[in-house]
Amino acid sequence: MARLTRKFTQLLPAILFASASLVLVLPQPATALPTGTRSASSAAPSPTVPYASDDPNAPLWDEGARGVITPEAQRGKYGATILGAQNVPLELQNPSLLAPPTTDHGDVPNAKWPFELSHNRLQTGGWARQQNVHNLPIATGLAGVDMRLEPGAIRELHWHNTAEWAYRGLQGSTQVTTVTADGQNYVATVPKGSLWYFPSGQPHSLQATDDDPEGSEFLLIFDDGNFSEDSTFLLTDWLAHVPKEVIAKNFHMNQDAFDHIPGEELYIFPGPVPADDQQPPASPQGTTPMPFTYDFASVKPTQYAGGTVKIADSRNFNVAKTIAVAEVTVEPGSMRELHWHPQDDEWTYFLEGNARITLFAANSNARTFDYQAGDIAYVPASYGHYIENTGNSTLRLLEILKTDIFKDISLNQWLALTPPELVKAHLQLSDETIAHLSKTKPVVVAAQY
Repeated sequence: MARLTRKFTQLLPAILFASASLVLVLPQPATALPTGTRSASSAAPSPTVPYASDDPNAPLWDEGARGVITPEAQRGKYGATILGAQNVPLELQNPSLLAPPTTDHGDVPNAKWPFELSHNRLQTGGWARQQNVHNLPIATGLAGVDMRLEPGAIRELHWHNTAEWAYRGLQGSTQVTTVTADGQNYVATVPKGSLWYFPSGQPHSLQATDDDPEGSEFLLIFDDGNFSEDSTFLLTDWLAHVPKEVIAKNFHMNQDAFDHIPGEELYIFPGPVPADDQQPPASPQGTTPMPFTYDFASVKPTQYAGGTVKIADSRNFNVAKTIAVAEVTVEPGSMRELHWHPQDDEWTYFLEGNARITLFAANSNARTFDYQAGDIAYVPASYGHYIENTGNSTLRLLEILKTDIFKDISLNQWLALTPPELVKAHLQLSDETIAHLSKTKPVVVAAQY
């Protein structure tokens, strides 16, 4: 026995060497792929990352749960209860921040601002509150103002170093006036649901009519996120800071003709109710060749499976060269499809209903926000997103883009018009699923029950 043991010990190195040689020459199995390899062959894909999660990620509550539940920072097995103080009304409005979907990841700047949190400038005859980069830093391309005027009240003659676009859709009607650099003038009354636009530097005024006994309220959009309503060029402010003898010389009149001009800006102030058929003074240069207002209220929307859309941009509202809009309705359970805007920032205002949006900012960064009527959403150019109706009533919103032509790219249409084998290689979809993709934009997709 001892002799056999010594013999085996002498042969062991040779046996091990031969075994190692055999291992080295054995062919690798077809499924043994190095890390990072997508598939063994183009015909048989084999993922090297986990499949996307099927975890339910619907909002866990809404405002209707007030008094019924206490929101907690928990989703499934993740998170824990809150031990400190809670602002329950705010948490009920923002379930996707307190208990976000598990698909959220990384960091995306805040993309929600309610006008209720904006400082309100109160004047005799009305008020104004604004949103710009100072309260929503992600909103670098566009800013907004919510303005209210009592009947006859005037937003004084002024101009901006940005273009001004307005949606006269909140309440009442507003009369606007303007004069171009060529000396052509224009006056119009803008009804609820319609628009006006003034290029940067062009002087204009706004005045509420008494078509509604409460006056008017409207949304103003400016094509620069740094815009401030407090930095407007105002007629009264300018003349209050010009020597009186210079003013008299400019108009070639006696100085006492200007004894009663205001010593400071008026901004918003009471005035007589304008006539509905108000006409501008006759100008030797004539009136403007194109209107600075647009009857958007009379545009018939396009019907889609889950809602409606109507668009105003430079193709139908010719003077609007820097701002375009889509007025969108989304029925309960439906959604504005997954899409993005290639070059243009989006400033969205929610007129009615409740919604949620997930922003995809590339590099695995994604964040979901919830919105209510009166809220602003901001989506930078190229950020993938959707707008889902999470309420029980019709969602109505304005998608406002910093552009002359409204355009977007539909995820559904993009995949449908891409070679199927390429789509399969990425997403491992079946032929049946690929055949179901839409070669035309769904735009607003219906609820799926």
